[in-house]
Amino acid sequence: MKRFIFIALFLMCIVGTVSAYGVYLTCPPKVQTGVPLQCTLGGDFPAGTAFTVVLYQTQYTATEVSSQTVTSQGDQKNQTVIFDTTGLPGGNYKVEAQVPGSLTARSDSVTLQFVQVIDRSGDLTVTSPLTQDLDNALMIAGSVAKEGSAGVEIEVTGPNGRIFGPQWIGTTSDMRTGAGTFSQNVIVTSAGEYEVDFSDANGYIGRATFTVAAPATAAITAVPTTVAPVQKTMTTITVPTPWPTETKSPLSPLPVIGAVTVAGLLVAAMARRGK
Repeated sequence: MKRFIFIALFLMCIVGTVSAYGVYLTCPPKVQTGVPLQCTLGGDFPAGTAFTVVLYQTQYTATEVSSQTVTSQGDQKNQTVIFDTTGLPGGNYKVEAQVPGSLTARSDSVTLQFVQVIDRSGDLTVTSPLTQDLDNALMIAGSVAKEGSAGVEIEVTGPNGRIFGPQWIGTTSDMRTGAGTFSQNVIVTSAGEYEVDFSDANGYIGRATFTVAAPATAAITAVPTTVAPVQKTMTTITVPTPWPTETKSPLSPLPVIGAVTVAGLLVAAMARRGK
């Protein structure tokens, strides 16, 4: 009877050992806001096993931020899980790999990791305009709190990809506040949004987004030219009407004959008186 119990316990141990798998989740203890949170999930679980990996914020209660599904490929290689931390407030978070009900995890498995998200965006002050004209862009100026003269690293990404950096530029210490002021001119050739990422020796600081606007194209408006109509003054030349030409009618022969007759009579009368 004792031997039977021993054999049964031995078989149970064998079955339990065979059906239990190692699940190992690894995440960095700290990450800056804006930097991707990259975790790995590995183990000896069978190919095709799907895990749900969840990112929680644990300020007061656990609040789910995002989740991803990871499927084992059976090659025993670690699966990479990346969470975007852009815009996350600083504080405490945890990442949990949820083991499917069909799989039993061994006691040495690690399925939970705590992560501190550090938000340094408040240390960055940008003093140059966030909207600039293409003719004068891109001026990047501002300061980083407590940076002094340690320098700052910037990287500029535009509509067509990275156009500058990562490159360190010098900072000048503000004697009053201890901040490190900087100024850098980056030549851009097209309008659009440009993202500038700032880092220093302590890691990622934050991002500023600039909008570069194309110069306004002056609309060429055809101004109608008013041409004053040429007024042609017609000078009327009055040609005097010529007097009618006197037409001399030929004398009628009757008056001539009458006159000759009268003259003849007078002559005859005077001749009679003379006698």
